[in-house]
Amino acid sequence: MMLRYALRTVRARKGGFLGAFFALMCAAALITACGTLLETGLRGTIATERYAATPVVVSADQNVHRTTVKHKKGKTKVKHKAKPIAERAWLPGDLATELRKVPGVREVIPELTFLAQPLAPGGVVDQDRPAYGHAWDSAALTPYTLTTGTAPKADGDLVIDRRLAERTHLEPGDRLTVQSTQSPRTYRVTGIAAPAQEVRHQTALFFSTAEARRLAAHPGQVTAFGVLPTKGTDAAVLKRSVSTALHGTRAPHGTTAQVSAGDGRGPVEFLDAAAARTKLVSMGGAMGGTSLLVAVLVVVGTFALSVQQRHRELALLRAIAATPGQIRALLGREALIVGAVAGTTGALAGLPLGSWLHGRFVAMGAVPATLQHTVSVFPPCAALAATLLGAWAAARISSRRIARIRPAEALAEARAERTRPAWGRILTGLALLAGGVVLVAVLSVLRTEPASTPVTFLAVVVLASSVALLGPLLVRAAVAVLGGPLALTGPSSRLARANLRGHAARMASVVTPLTLLIGMTCTVLFVQPTLGNAARAQAREGIRADWVVAAQGPGVPAEAARRLRTQHDTVTEVVRTTVRVGLDKYAAQGVTPGGLTRTWDPDVTAGSLTKLTEDTVAVSELAADQLHLKPGSPLKLTLGDGTPATPTVVAVYARGLGFGDLTFAHDLVARHVDSPLATSVLVSTARTQTQLATTLREFPGIHVLAPAAADSIQAARQQANAEVNYLAMGLVLAFTAIAVVNTLAMSVSERVREFALLRLAGATRRQVLGMLRTEALSVLLLATALGSGIALAVLTAFSVGMTGEAAPAVTPLVYVAVVALAGLLALVATALPGRVALRVRPVTVATAKE
Repeated sequence: MMLRYALRTVRARKGGFLGAFFALMCAAALITACGTLLETGLRGTIATERYAATPVVVSADQNVHRTTVKHKKGKTKVKHKAKPIAERAWLPGDLATELRKVPGVREVIPELTFLAQPLAPGGVVDQDRPAYGHAWDSAALTPYTLTTGTAPKADGDLVIDRRLAERTHLEPGDRLTVQSTQSPRTYRVTGIAAPAQEVRHQTALFFSTAEARRLAAHPGQVTAFGVLPTKGTDAAVLKRSVSTALHGTRAPHGTTAQVSAGDGRGPVEFLDAAAARTKLVSMGGAMGGTSLLVAVLVVVGTFALSVQQRHRELALLRAIAATPGQIRALLGREALIVGAVAGTTGALAGLPLGSWLHGRFVAMGAVPATLQHTVSVFPPCAALAATLLGAWAAARISSRRIARIRPAEALAEARAERTRPAWGRILTGLALLAGGVVLVAVLSVLRTEPASTPVTFLAVVVLASSVALLGPLLVRAAVAVLGGPLALTGPSSRLARANLRGHAARMASVVTPLTLLIGMTCTVLFVQPTLGNAARAQAREGIRADWVVAAQGPGVPAEAARRLRTQHDTVTEVVRTTVRVGLDKYAAQGVTPGGLTRTWDPDVTAGSLTKLTEDTVAVSELAADQLHLKPGSPLKLTLGDGTPATPTVVAVYARGLGFGDLTFAHDLVARHVDSPLATSVLVSTARTQTQLATTLREFPGIHVLAPAAADSIQAARQQANAEVNYLAMGLVLAFTAIAVVNTLAMSVSERVREFALLRLAGATRRQVLGMLRTEALSVLLLATALGSGIALAVLTAFSVGMTGEAAPAVTPLVYVAVVALAGLLALVATALPGRVALRVRPVTVATAKE
């Protein structure tokens, strides 16, 4: 019976449910889009290109592992965890002998993959497409076949792929400069090769075997082995045979050889795509979690306003003997009906939205194109389920009071609001406020970005939730402060003051989304600059060099640094990587130890950098605190390519945010990264910029910059990285902005009868609109104060935890733009429904049936 009544109610009050429908639909679309990103990270396919003609690929393990065994109450629990390493791990070349003995193996082809970037006179030929070098012997793995010319035989010979030849108009006999792991070298193009199938995500350059080994810079090691089966041998059978033969075989540095076939070959080829899985899971989970929290807050507020607008109708139902359970059942079924339609519509709309998001992340470089977008029924179904559950829960929460109080009280409250919110609401709001304060306190002691970022946005949502519950009290407090000025500014302001005082709950429902919009937007916009500005400030203070050499392409080769070194000058090469201590990831760098203090000052607080060698390490204060280190302590870690090392700590420094948590000798790091080219070179010299540039004129794309100019380039890179976060949270902010407009429009639209009575009592149309503007501006002022206060508290705590100083980076013009945008939304969402409501003749509205 309740379902039939609910259907009739929804059919008769379509306009009244429109706001709730729109809020639920947007929530479902947002959750679906985030769910597709999460699923892509978990199940997204990485299709192989380079190994297309190779059924089985043997490669080194790209993870570090940790196994823990716990004994509790007579039971043994074994837990295994693995985390990816930052660089490519290599295999011993003599493993080919073992592979050739495996039954069913026809041929074993060793593969070398290394940086090989074609250079034009102005720099890199194609920056959007990575280029790799290989030995021509491994061309059969794709396969690539010559379309013209001959295979490379001498060290100066080169075969390029057909796409590069078409792009650069190169033919056999032409010359091409290539920047690889060594100094740039000009090669003679001897041939052009074409793949058997399309290769869309990489450029291939093929060298002679001897030259490829020199450029790979890993003597006696290979990237992988392609295993070709004998005729009639199934790939799955061959994989099992190879796995059995290699069981227990370990590659150098403790990485276990892995056997891949089918879709498993893609992650071996595209390491960045495999690593992006974790990033996308984290990003999709963070966006989805924040979206869900915001959606719950918005939907509950929307349903609360909807129930409030129907207070008289529900009170009459109570008066004619409807039980509290029937009221709850009616509202719950109405919510489920609206939620089902809105959830289905939103879930379908979320699929193209998720695809667009993935495309934007790929275009920004946050996600490689090789990780294919994956869509299944799970995200839409999860979004629909979340929408139904959220709608039902919101209806139950909103109907608690009307279903609980006596019918006479319900009828009385239908005409006038209660002077004070229920004690349960106040206590819950205070509890959430206390929880938000605790989160802010916790945030102030978190010192890593992965730990602090989710707490940052959670604190904003929790504090905004406390505003939602304490809203009526906050509105009355604001009226007490603004009441005097409003009483002196004309009849419209006096009407607005009376409405704010008499309808605090209605106004509070509008304050909440505005507060959330301002607080969340300011937090999103100023979190990254707070961290980035502090890191750049430390870098500026720590660089003592006169000049910084940077590259437009892959990096600065060692030969360029060697040419800059003179008896009186100091040249420090800097190469960056990521290492793992246990399973924890730390940013690291390698620097040239000689004369280091002339070019670099990380603010050493313990120990000395003069003892920095290939067997030692300097650590930041953060790493020292987390890992309980001091000068003389051994540090067991895993380098970027999986190599275990145990250097001794010789120094602790304060500027870890600007230079990374671990600092090694340059030569140690350079041997264990994919690209040993320097990220930058610091030069302390009396020579001029022109003199240094003349020395480096033979190196394409190399620039000599003043430290200030290098800092500007770093700022631009940080801004590009921040844009990914802005896009990730931008949809949440857009949803919140839509909720602001939706709530304001609902709030104004239901006051048609009130406006008509004011007109009949003598108020002009202009005075009523002026009243609405004053109400909107008063609500905006309160929301701005609350949202700004929440953002300031959260950003200050974030700054204290991450930088050690209470100095959030707030750009005044950006802040003013945020408030102005919120004000524009509030005024437009108030004025348009108000003007529509005032078009109808007052007598017609006043005499119409409610």
